[in-house]
Amino acid sequence: MSRKNTQAARLSQALQPWPVLGMLLVLSVLVSVFWSQGLAARGLPDFTGLVEENSSAVVNISTTSEPQSGGSRFHGMPFDERQLEQLPPFLQEFFRGPRSPFGDSPHSLQPRRSMGSGFIVSKEGYVLTNNHVVEGADEVIVRLNDHREFKATIVGTDPRSDMAVLKIDNGDDLPVVSIGRSRDLKVGEWVFAIGSPFGFDYTVTAGIVSALGRSLPSENYVPFIQTDVAINPGNSGGPLFNLDGEVIGINSQIYTRSGGFMGVSFAIPIDDAMSVFRQIRDDGTVARGWLGVLIQEVSRDLAESFGLKRPRGALIAEVMDGSPAQSGGLQSGDIVLEFNGENIQRSSDLPPMVGRTAVGESARLTVLREGREIDLDVEIGRLPEDGDAEQSPEVGSSGGSSASPLGLAVEQLSPEMARAAGVEGGVLVSGVGRGPAYEAGIRPRDIITEINRKQVRSVDEFRKVVAGLPDNRAVSVRIVRQGRAIYLVMKP
Repeated sequence: MSRKNTQAARLSQALQPWPVLGMLLVLSVLVSVFWSQGLAARGLPDFTGLVEENSSAVVNISTTSEPQSGGSRFHGMPFDERQLEQLPPFLQEFFRGPRSPFGDSPHSLQPRRSMGSGFIVSKEGYVLTNNHVVEGADEVIVRLNDHREFKATIVGTDPRSDMAVLKIDNGDDLPVVSIGRSRDLKVGEWVFAIGSPFGFDYTVTAGIVSALGRSLPSENYVPFIQTDVAINPGNSGGPLFNLDGEVIGINSQIYTRSGGFMGVSFAIPIDDAMSVFRQIRDDGTVARGWLGVLIQEVSRDLAESFGLKRPRGALIAEVMDGSPAQSGGLQSGDIVLEFNGENIQRSSDLPPMVGRTAVGESARLTVLREGREIDLDVEIGRLPEDGDAEQSPEVGSSGGSSASPLGLAVEQLSPEMARAAGVEGGVLVSGVGRGPAYEAGIRPRDIITEINRKQVRSVDEFRKVVAGLPDNRAVSVRIVRQGRAIYLVMKP
């Protein structure tokens, strides 16, 4: 082979496609790696800088109170021996206290201790936390992450919102959190918490906003933020941050069947918390707006019976005597659709709106009454410190029973029974058999005051109203049971 042919062969081998394809393959792998990392960075935020900037204003709160008989309580949740044994020895010693050499229960001999979290909201040394963290405490110690410790005084508490305001005296150069706006939160937004679960200081957990405006049975005036951020005993009172490093909530409660985190936690919105803080700081007490009504959810059947196209609003089951609602013209059977221009989708939306309204301020309510929407102006009163106690009606027999095609028997309500129940008239249910009434939930000793939006004051009125009921259509029935009014739905 000539020298020229040999050079041509070598050139041909150098131009083989495999090295080029290999380089392209490597490049494509690198591009995909960097692309996936970029997507991950956008989907999973980096909390390190946020934690460094904000952890200094988060505090650990430890309290001591005089010994009490019975088992211990830890931040409002049971903390039994089995759970104690799962903690490190130094924490077991902290919560148990030293053992008695005589074998006595430590809870009967030692001061009760608890731990929680909080955060500093002003240079003057004001600290926010939960009421249940400091409730009954004789001494409150606030510790910062630079190891400084201060004795704190309890400025005031608000059990209805589970909030407490503390004050650190003689504190220099105190770090302060940035306050955000919980009204701007959106479901699915990233949030994170800093606190001391089980005494492990400055633990950071993260998650998303699961829901907004949650109403819990124990707190009607707080529209809770629900998250899946891991919250455990010791996180109570600690801050919930957004990705701007602003506090948008105070971690307060969890839903649990085990005593520990199960993926559902609740935080007090910071807008409501700061309103409570300012009132406690300035006035020493909290004044909430009050209408004076008992409300219930509007179900699908109730919506049909009241002429609503879909379930919405808050159904007024009872208007309290002498209340702002009575003065403003509200009636039982009204469905509140709007409060100061804000739509009410669920009955739980109304109490927080009323509670945030200043006492003495006039509020515009849009209500559905007899199929028509009307506007009423109501001057908001002040929520009483103690709830109005309702007496159960005394039930007796007055004769004159009457059976009906609804499957129930009724009797005339005596004046004495009417006064005891707080009603102007009605009929007493003396018996319920199989039929529409039983399926609706009506039971013996209930007092029927209204059927299909028509007043029932006597047995004769009851018969006339029942005779005129439409077939195969849901109708509302207002009953009074144990002193409380409620609407039920019946389908004749």
